[in-house]
Amino acid sequence: MPTAAPRIFSVAEIYAADKATIAAGISGAVLMENAGAAVADLMRAHYAPCPVLVLCGPGNNGGDGFVIARLLHKAGWPVRVAALLEKSAYQGDAKIMAERCPVSLETAADIDLQNTALAVDALFGVGLSKPLSGTAALWLKKISAAGLPVVAVDIPSGVSGDSGTADPVTQQAEHTVTFHAKKPGHVLLPGRDYCGTVHVADIGLAPADTDTPPLWENTPQIWRQVFPATKAGDHKYTRGHAVIFGGAKMTGAAKLAAHAAMRAGAGLATILCPPESFGTYTGYKAHLLVEPAATQKERGDFLSDDPRKNTCLAGPGLGLTKDTREIVLSILKNKDKTACLDADALSVFEKDPETLFAALHENCVITPHEGEFLRLFGKLSGDKITRARKTAATCGATVLLKGGDTVIAAPDGRCVVNTNAPPFLATAGSGDVLAGILTGLLAQHMPVFEAACAAAWLHGAAAARFGSGLVAEDIAESLPPVLQEITKP
Repeated sequence: MPTAAPRIFSVAEIYAADKATIAAGISGAVLMENAGAAVADLMRAHYAPCPVLVLCGPGNNGGDGFVIARLLHKAGWPVRVAALLEKSAYQGDAKIMAERCPVSLETAADIDLQNTALAVDALFGVGLSKPLSGTAALWLKKISAAGLPVVAVDIPSGVSGDSGTADPVTQQAEHTVTFHAKKPGHVLLPGRDYCGTVHVADIGLAPADTDTPPLWENTPQIWRQVFPATKAGDHKYTRGHAVIFGGAKMTGAAKLAAHAAMRAGAGLATILCPPESFGTYTGYKAHLLVEPAATQKERGDFLSDDPRKNTCLAGPGLGLTKDTREIVLSILKNKDKTACLDADALSVFEKDPETLFAALHENCVITPHEGEFLRLFGKLSGDKITRARKTAATCGATVLLKGGDTVIAAPDGRCVVNTNAPPFLATAGSGDVLAGILTGLLAQHMPVFEAACAAAWLHGAAAARFGSGLVAEDIAESLPPVLQEITKP
């Protein structure tokens, strides 16, 4: 994985980095000063001087708040500080910063918000693990009722740094300044929605050694080096032949997927379908091949008669039938072919997931949404990242767990969170298009994990380029300009 790719640090990892930095000779007070200065700089860059209320919690997040208040006060901003403790009660580095702050503290629960234009949430950081209550909760509710814009320090108070869950009184921030790297709570939903624009500030933390496989935010930096590149001598077979299994009734799903596979660069795409649906499929797009196959033997013969048919997609519109189950297990026996399993290809194993897990292999990607995931794997504990990693290790295949915060995990622990999906992807057929894009990249011999990461990002980027009013077919039509951008020399 390229070192330039944006890392995401767990709460434990960021605490370890903080500890390692202090052990190397940089004091916690210096780190706190750097953190507060980063937030104050952000505020001066995005807001004109105005009356500010800084909310300071009892720990280091509150210490950052005291630095912010002091620097804004020095710059001539009207500043008030509401703190959960008296200055004398603070400890450690936060006590140093509280004593340096020239602004008197207000500690009453009933704070006055008249003539206040902006609030700074420096109550609690990424490590909070209990519900918001008492004075802190009252302050946040009052800020919400007043409609004040909020700048959050590290993360909006009440958002879990590791899981992205949010307390009911958590306040929406316009900007969040975090330190060293984003945390899972900045990229997982619903936490991401509370953060507004996230700014990552370098405050001088040293990298810490960890045995945990790294986590990244999905960007082209992660997979661009292995993205399929067209060459002058290419022909349709060098770009791969994708086989998409089509169902008898819900034919639109396989059509969308096959078209998307070719838009993503596959040289050929064949829809293998029941004979009774042959005419429906042939009337869709002239560049798609359609082949009727009535029996398992006919399907198997079609797959095995030409090794250039190198990748398969099963699931979209197939139905929860015995045939679907047979198709999936037949595909998985061909371990030299890459495979994408989506939708019905997963749900058909709800009562017998062990059979599917035993057949999966490292050349496969499964793409469940949360409902399909629950049916296959049950209610696993942990956040979305943890659950995706566990299941990838369990089944030995790459897992693309869909949603507005899609998580992609490889069996070896590599993991990314995709954050560029716009909300108008919530439309029928968009998942079929995602599976098609992924299949098209696999057909071009892109490594499995990187293909899954690229497909999720391209899917979001194409949808964002189209904008409001999107229907599923528009995603594939918006792919070419996105592909042109990422493949520029």
